[in-house]
Amino acid sequence: MNATRPEPGMIDPALFDPAAVSDEIRAQNADIVAKLSGLPDAWSAPPAVVRARRRQGLGPFPLLPTSPRAQTIMIDGPAGPVPLRVIAPDKPTGVYLHIHGGGWTLGTADEQDPWLERLVERCGLAAVSVEYRLAPENPYPAGPDDCEAAALWLLREAESHFGTSRFFIGGESAGAHLSALTMLRLRDRHGLMPFRGANLFAGCYDLTMTPSVANWGEEKLILNTDNIRIIFDNFCGPDLDRRHPDVSPLYADLRGLPPALFSVGTRDILLDDTLFMSSRWAAAGNKADLAVWPGGCHVFPRFESALSEQALSRIDDFVKAL
Repeated sequence: MNATRPEPGMIDPALFDPAAVSDEIRAQNADIVAKLSGLPDAWSAPPAVVRARRRQGLGPFPLLPTSPRAQTIMIDGPAGPVPLRVIAPDKPTGVYLHIHGGGWTLGTADEQDPWLERLVERCGLAAVSVEYRLAPENPYPAGPDDCEAAALWLLREAESHFGTSRFFIGGESAGAHLSALTMLRLRDRHGLMPFRGANLFAGCYDLTMTPSVANWGEEKLILNTDNIRIIFDNFCGPDLDRRHPDVSPLYADLRGLPPALFSVGTRDILLDDTLFMSSRWAAAGNKADLAVWPGGCHVFPRFESALSEQALSRIDDFVKAL
């Protein structure tokens, strides 16, 4: 089942009916909770330990294969070189600036190669994924600064490297947050609005906690409320104004931004972030497509399922239409 609008501006409440969740997704979610409930809380360990476990396949998500054709380009960043992982067809028709998730603390540019390969093969895009600095060693504004530098490099160099200036941007979870900040920084700091579209999957847009985060509780369906609190603290530190628009883009002036596809599962702890941000995006006069997926957990396409294929196909169609 996909997002539908029975009346203008309304979300179909049937999407949130437990009966809309497939048996496959119901069983998958139960398996995730059972697995994580039997393990020590990953977020209680030092970040370096959590990262190492994740690279060994001991995190909440299964490891995805890496692309044999990926290459790394090193660019100048605000605090040293920033690696960009590039997967490209022979003749790209556009470039997708990808920003990975992981709560600004975990994750790497090579963890979602199959998704990027898919955009290469089905949409003809060159995928450029940013290896930005991670918190808590490098808290705000390090990650956003690196993503801004990568976007500016792309605008300068895309024609010579890829032969195109047709740009898209997107990411998952913290990557969707950083994608939104990058678009706002290009507009406000540089007078640039270069992207044709934004693919924002299960993003976090309010670091003061939306109701779905604050009220989630202890259930370990990928993340719980305590985990999110730690993640926010890692990124923000103790003194940052968490409602500043360069920290929580939900509070930004969103006018003049590109068409965006907002995707989220109904069993995602960050559900409200997507519902709120997509509404504000549209209220600012921008095109906002909302895809709500029954039963989907946080960044559920990391797990194979019919629902994951539907969500990824929706992204393909969104990009092709632009």
